[in-house]
Amino acid sequence: MSQAELIDHDHNFKELISTFFIEFLELFVPEIAKTIDPNSIIFLEQEYLIDLVEGEKKIIDLLARVTRLGEETHFLIHFEAQATSRANFNRRIFTYFARLHEQHIYDVFPIVIFSFDEPYRPEKDTYTVEFPNFKVLDFRFKSIQLNRLNWRSYVNSHNPVAVALMSKMRMAQRDRVKVKVECLRLLLTLQLNPAKAALISRFVNIYLPLDFKEERQFQTTVDKMDLREKEEIMRTMTSWELKGMEKGRQEEARSMVFRLLRRRVGLVMGEDSSTVWGTICDRINALSIEQLEALGEALLDFSGVNDLTGWLDINR
Repeated sequence: MSQAELIDHDHNFKELISTFFIEFLELFVPEIAKTIDPNSIIFLEQEYLIDLVEGEKKIIDLLARVTRLGEETHFLIHFEAQATSRANFNRRIFTYFARLHEQHIYDVFPIVIFSFDEPYRPEKDTYTVEFPNFKVLDFRFKSIQLNRLNWRSYVNSHNPVAVALMSKMRMAQRDRVKVKVECLRLLLTLQLNPAKAALISRFVNIYLPLDFKEERQFQTTVDKMDLREKEEIMRTMTSWELKGMEKGRQEEARSMVFRLLRRRVGLVMGEDSSTVWGTICDRINALSIEQLEALGEALLDFSGVNDLTGWLDINR
């Protein structure tokens, strides 16, 4: 199973949207956002629906009950995150709509965010039932297909959801590093609390991972920034990588430290075959997770290899 297949897309998108619910609506359905009392939002318990056609039990991704501004009228907002393109998905969304409407006796506004990379064709956002000269049903839902959105259209947005989702929008291969830099730059301007900033940082890191060459290009770009902005970006990146690291995954912890060392000290594993570098690698590989976490924080103040070796001497 590939790394991409291990990503829990439902959880990641549900966490993002539930944390920034109003901001999400303001970004994609502002006409609906304006009608909602922001203090009325209640996320309902997860509901299970049975797909009788495919024989699957489905958990609704996110269901919120809201109140119309200045009124006592309630309605539901149903959100689904779809990471793969599936045939007849439009019919499935209608089925969910019908059952939710039946169970809750509220109007339902359905939203689907399609997050797959391919195909690029537009997904169906309607489901119709009609006969000659008579249309029985014309159901529509709000479709947000990220791979058909241009990241450049959101680069000046001060919406935290836009900052996160830029990492999944359509971009040229040559723009990947630029998009990640812009995501981080925008994140710094939002001045969110640490928990919310870390959530967005993790999201961007998951969906816009850089390879070895891109990492070096990223660091070159960051190095050209003014000192204050550079330090803020480095601390933001270190924060999300440390907080996103799972206890017990020693190899992932080491990999994180080596990535940070490339950015901060310029050390690149495999480029220097000297005994000194080999010894440094051995010493880092021998560190505990607690020591790796401490090193990840400390290396923000390193300026060269001597700082690294000095730290390792003290923390044997």
